[in-house]
Amino acid sequence: MDNVKSGIILKGVGGFYDVLDTSAGVIYTCRVRGIHRKEGGKTPLPGDGVTFKVIDEKSLTGFIDEIGERKNAFVRPPVANIDQLAVVVAVRSPEPDLSLVDKLLITCEAKNITPLILVNKVDLDEEGTAEAISRAYGKAGYRVIPLSKVLNTGYDELHQQLKGCKTAFAGQSGVGKSTILNIILNNWVMEIGEVSERIQRGRHTTRHVQLFELAVGGFVMDTPGFSSYAVSDIEHTELAYLYPEFRQVIGECRFTSCSHINEPGCRVRELVEKGEADPGRYGRYIQYYRELKEAYDNRYRR
Repeated sequence: MDNVKSGIILKGVGGFYDVLDTSAGVIYTCRVRGIHRKEGGKTPLPGDGVTFKVIDEKSLTGFIDEIGERKNAFVRPPVANIDQLAVVVAVRSPEPDLSLVDKLLITCEAKNITPLILVNKVDLDEEGTAEAISRAYGKAGYRVIPLSKVLNTGYDELHQQLKGCKTAFAGQSGVGKSTILNIILNNWVMEIGEVSERIQRGRHTTRHVQLFELAVGGFVMDTPGFSSYAVSDIEHTELAYLYPEFRQVIGECRFTSCSHINEPGCRVRELVEKGEADPGRYGRYIQYYRELKEAYDNRYRR
């Protein structure tokens, strides 16, 4: 049985999967056994832990036998077992899309992912935008790291935060995700396998999800497709529980079915009024709640 190994899928293209043998640091090209597909097995995704059987050591080829239990999984982008999501927002060019930030944070809370907020381009910050974002999300308990390639700010802290995690990156177009990833890929990625491929980043409009192993342990994921996100698969009654700053007081509202919008004796609104929760985040909560409630009320209508 010594030709059976454990690994993690780094990339999948056209039915072929790059699988990293985590004990030896060698990448094998694997396919999925036909019997696995016939038995209704799940489709392998980048980020999956697998066992695989080596067919030929010389050509480094094999077959995936089993896919491990998943912590979480996404259809778009197709990836599994994200530990941490680095949500990137710029102080300007483009203007911060805090609605997208909040939707991504809600997704993190729902999918058991640790969020990390990166405020990029702080060298362009003339209006205190980075501080305002840090203050707003700090009230919710989120870690916020100001970043600047120009000033070389924040990258040491980011490096520490990536250690030991599978981290994906998300944010609107133009916020600097590619710049951040290129710095990571050029400085912190393990020198194993075909490293030249990573230099090709950005030259192709179509890219696949790919994991890169970090020298400090863990992986970063190049995950095209996280630039827009919806919260449509969440019930309106669950939404407030996905806000850490609200969660602590939800059970203290006067009404157990409180929507935290109009009801008297609402502890969430009290937090906002006292400045202990950010009013911008609360305003967006109301918007999402109403959208989800409307979708729920209309679910059987044609």
